[in-house]
Amino acid sequence: MSDSNLHLRLRAATAPAHEALERDLDWQARVSSLAGYRGLLARLRGFHAAWEPVIGTALSDGAFFDPRRRLDALDRDLAYLGLSTEDIAGLDRARSISLDGPATAMGALYVLEGSTLGGRVIGRHITAMHGLTGDGLAYYSGHGARTGAMWASFRARLDGYEGESEAVVAAANGTFDAMRVWLRSS
Repeated sequence: MSDSNLHLRLRAATAPAHEALERDLDWQARVSSLAGYRGLLARLRGFHAAWEPVIGTALSDGAFFDPRRRLDALDRDLAYLGLSTEDIAGLDRARSISLDGPATAMGALYVLEGSTLGGRVIGRHITAMHGLTGDGLAYYSGHGARTGAMWASFRARLDGYEGESEAVVAAANGTFDAMRVWLRSS
């Protein structure tokens, strides 16, 4: 599968924001202990809890978006790591956002869906450090064996937004920045 023009432009245009997120996240240090890993998952949950509903509403296509939701995976991981349902429900959430339609939703989803690819690398690291597999590692398992296919279908949908590329890029950069700020604030 070759890269679409929009995907190539999006990847290049978001590279600085993506790199800043990876740099500031310092995930290796954060996951070096189970408590640090649990704290990272709690922050990720707060981000997904705020962003997933808004992305879903803006896309208005549950058949496409619902399988990409990862809030339940975060909840399962946090429960496995000792948080009660009440504790999970009480975790801080990122502030509400606004997306003005499918193009901006696709830009935001580019960040969340793209994280399923890199997250698998982080997941292997966590497995090696802490012995976690399915239990406690649902979020960093991405979509499991379907991760590649899910990414391919996302990219195929992304191609339809070529005419709205500025909105897609702006939303993706905004999402990277918002995630970086949110995750650093823990």
